Amino acid sequence: MTTTGEDHVPARGGPGWWDRRRGAVLDVSLGAVSALECAAEGIPFARDAGIPLAMGVVFGLLAGSVLVVRRKWPIAVVLVAIAITPAEMGFLLGVVGLYTLAASELPRRIIGALAGMSFLGTLIVTFVRLRQDMGRDGVDLGDWFFPFASVGSSLGLTAPPLLLGLYVGQRRRLMESLRERADSLERELQLLAERAEERAEWARNEERTRIAREMHDVVAHRVSLMVVHAAALQAVARKDPEKAVKNAALVGDMGRQALTELREMLGVLRSGGDGVRVARASVPLAAVGVAAAAAASRAAEGGELSAEGPCLSELDELIGQSEAAGMVVDLSVEGEVRLYAAEVESTAFRVVQEALTNVHKHAAGAKTYVRLAHRVSEIAMQVENEPPPEASAAGSARLPSGGNGLVGMKERVAALGGVFVSGPTDAGGFRVSAVIPA
Repeated sequence: MTTTGEDHVPARGGPGWWDRRRGAVLDVSLGAVSALECAAEGIPFARDAGIPLAMGVVFGLLAGSVLVVRRKWPIAVVLVAIAITPAEMGFLLGVVGLYTLAASELPRRIIGALAGMSFLGTLIVTFVRLRQDMGRDGVDLGDWFFPFASVGSSLGLTAPPLLLGLYVGQRRRLMESLRERADSLERELQLLAERAEERAEWARNEERTRIAREMHDVVAHRVSLMVVHAAALQAVARKDPEKAVKNAALVGDMGRQALTELREMLGVLRSGGDGVRVARASVPLAAVGVAAAAAASRAAEGGELSAEGPCLSELDELIGQSEAAGMVVDLSVEGEVRLYAAEVESTAFRVVQEALTNVHKHAAGAKTYVRLAHRVSEIAMQVENEPPPEASAAGSARLPSGGNGLVGMKERVAALGGVFVSGPTDAGGFRVSAVIPA
């Protein structure tokens, strides 16, 4: 993990306004050296000004010690350096003050104005002092020498610290900008990683739900019919041996079909298309879920699996299985029969299948009405059962219910943008309705 820009920010461990102790030590040392320099230069200044030497030394000490506050008040340091320029004091104060001013975050116009004032003050003082010294010594170098020497001296005292400070300040701001950009990029990457992890977790949960729904739809219906047939077999075993044999054969057929579908489902869950086990992290769970859903939606017929999944043309066979289990089912179809997308037909088939399974579980022996309507832009289906009779041979089957059938149907229909409604009827039965866009 890379370090963020926040890790590069120095800790405020120094006294006063300093960020670090070494910065405070450096400024105090520079202030002490500047104070000693100005104090030494205050002696000739006191002689020329006709004031006591002690006053000149104290004045120099006070003026030079201003360099201590260069980081907090760089403008004040430069102004003091400009003010004592006529006294020919504060060489270190002026150079360090200009450097600190140029490296600070102050506006460029303020830096330029103070630098110009410092240059102009040094130029005037140098020009006047040169003329006085040359005139006193009787040296005549020509009128061109004084402006040339004054400009050269002023540039030498002003330009280097100013340019160096501008360079250091710009480099410091560039480094801070790069650190901030790296920090922002790091946060964005972390946010993207968190969102990717959330999306992956959401996808895993969705696929788990989808796999559970597919397994429920594939196995629950046939196992429910097996239990109903077994209960009927138990009831008629002694009274009607021929019917018992027929029910036993149906139970065997249902069991083989359920085992075939379950084996196919478990095979897909155990390995992906390339033979890699799902437990390994290299196989995305989403791919496994898609493959599992495709395998789960295949109807077993004579040991051969159809890769296209159940379709509405198989409704007659589905209803025939329910009728063989003792249910009275009335199927009515409205509109012109036509082909739909595979997922639409599969969803419609699963809704009817699960609704019939629920009738086996909760209303054994009740008459059931299955209505299918082919409309212009949608397909509608409705499964409604009457109240169950008081006594039924299949009622002793006591089929368990996990409470996931209605939830699975609603999820399937909603995934295709359809509408699903279920609930009891006024007559005491139960109705399941769904409309799927075609």
